Amino acid sequence: MTNSHEAGARPGRPLLWLPVQTAVVVALGLLVTGPLAHRWPLSAEDGVNRALAARRTPFATVLTDGASLLASTGSVIALTLLCTAVLLLVPHAPRWREAAFLAVAVAAQSAVFLLVTLVVNRERPDVPHLDPAPPTSSFPSGHVGASVALFGGLAVLASRRLHGVRRHLVAGLLLAIPLFVAFSRVYRGMHHTSDVVAGLLNGACTLALVAAALLPRPAEEAAPPAPAPSAHSTRRAVVVRHPRACGDGTAARVRTLLRDHGYAEQRWTETTAGDPSGALASCLGGRHPELVVVCGGDGTVRACADVVAGTGIPLAIVPCGTGNLLARNLRLPTDPVTALREALRGQAVGLDVGRIGGDGIAPTRFAVMAGAGFDAAMVRDASARLKERLGWVAYVVSAVRHLGDARMRLSVRLDGGAPLERRARMVVIGNVGTLQGGLPLLPDARPDSGRLEVVLLDPRGVTGWLAAAGYLASRAPGGRRRRASGAEAAGTRSLAHGSLEYFGAKRIDLRFARPQPRELDGDVFPAGTRLTAEVEPGALRVCLPAPAGADAPAGAGIPARAGALAGAGAPAGAGAPAGSVPPAPEDIPTRAGTPTRAGTPVRTDVPARAGGEGGGHGHRDARTAAQ
Repeated sequence: MTNSHEAGARPGRPLLWLPVQTAVVVALGLLVTGPLAHRWPLSAEDGVNRALAARRTPFATVLTDGASLLASTGSVIALTLLCTAVLLLVPHAPRWREAAFLAVAVAAQSAVFLLVTLVVNRERPDVPHLDPAPPTSSFPSGHVGASVALFGGLAVLASRRLHGVRRHLVAGLLLAIPLFVAFSRVYRGMHHTSDVVAGLLNGACTLALVAAALLPRPAEEAAPPAPAPSAHSTRRAVVVRHPRACGDGTAARVRTLLRDHGYAEQRWTETTAGDPSGALASCLGGRHPELVVVCGGDGTVRACADVVAGTGIPLAIVPCGTGNLLARNLRLPTDPVTALREALRGQAVGLDVGRIGGDGIAPTRFAVMAGAGFDAAMVRDASARLKERLGWVAYVVSAVRHLGDARMRLSVRLDGGAPLERRARMVVIGNVGTLQGGLPLLPDARPDSGRLEVVLLDPRGVTGWLAAAGYLASRAPGGRRRRASGAEAAGTRSLAHGSLEYFGAKRIDLRFARPQPRELDGDVFPAGTRLTAEVEPGALRVCLPAPAGADAPAGAGIPARAGALAGAGAPAGAGAPAGSVPPAPEDIPTRAGTPTRAGTPVRTDVPARAGGEGGGHGHRDARTAAQ
């Protein structure tokens, strides 16, 4: 997904789209009250209101009364003033732009609502009303729009300030309020269903425009000064850039940030359709760089990781793609330049990668997930235009089209054992396990475990889909995971009434009865009947941010990151600090207690960062894959 904040963009300019938004909502209202009024689904709206009115209960009436009161004009104004005052009175750090964002979002939504009601005149549902009916049009719902602007705005601010489970919990609760307000307004007979849907859209669009106009980019917020570059050496970096995902503004900021950290010698190369790594292998010839920076999405990271894995050269990820699943699982900041800044201040850590092959697939590596069936078909058929405009939501749209696809027959062989015959809609092999929105598809997957995790998804009908969705939704992101042991680890775990089945192994062989679509880290590969994946422990060194609030020198606190990764743990091994000169592949130490390939004991000392920061001592390093 391309970066939306290019250099030179004028603050406030997106607000010029508010008149266009008003015109669109007016047009929708005229359609709803005119030519579409007697067409389905609008023709069924009165039936929904009558059904809810006939099933009213005292308890539900009290709950919905509270929701309507919370979203009333007086309550929204009072809460907006209170929240704005709190943001302005934060000691030593008043949030002027965030306070303006919240206040303008609520005011702009109200202005659009009032202008629409001057043109669109729609009667309220013909059922008993539980609230006094104001003289305004029923279309759109002002209560719903106001609640989206206020509580949705608070959710946006919370997601920018909180981290981990608290971020998802607080933002989720705040976003649930407008949805409950929408239901309450229909339940209480004050609006049709289309009225509250229009209110949700009006509030969400207003919120997006005001956020784009007024909220600061994470990279613009105050940050500690960059460390001084080394006085006695010039470090070299190779930067691989996806030209569409990484805009010119982001590229300029990456270039400046690297120079500020001592990387005066930079070699930039762009990806192409035929070479997603941007000819990285040729850029590594001669003197190896101290750092490889990847500006792109998971596909670009995968292609570069395939080249860099096993060389000992640290990799820094600048997440600019549609999904950025590896960056999300490693808990990197979502802003591209902020992610790079934090990585440069952190330490290079050894992570596992998967090596995969199959008919029609030359041996290559992946860092996130490989899949076949429903998953790969969804990736294959996602609209490029929607991905550019909506990001990962485009995959959801594509997934709906494939919900009715036929099941596939396959066999699964784990670590050379007996084949297991199965039927499934999709199979996913994961090095990490969390999807967008914190959904833990593979709860036991972690990028330092020394093995890969596998899940078969085989829901039967609506009940099966609901069971699978309910199980995955119940897994709290970042929480502690129960790992299988003993016979259970060697066999299977069937969950969600058989809709999900989990395996774990160092090597997985899949055979399909018929050719199936396949994908690696979001890149589509030709359909085939085989997939073979094997883990390469600790083969890829990735620059990760230092632990939050750590006062120790860079690298000293890497073990404290345990549990910080989305896969329930941080990488166990810590390599040399980001930017230090990498050792030759044969000199990279293995896990503590094991010999290197030369047979000498593992080294436990870690060189200090150029510029004076000390390295960690005594931590077990990541394993390096055999070449």
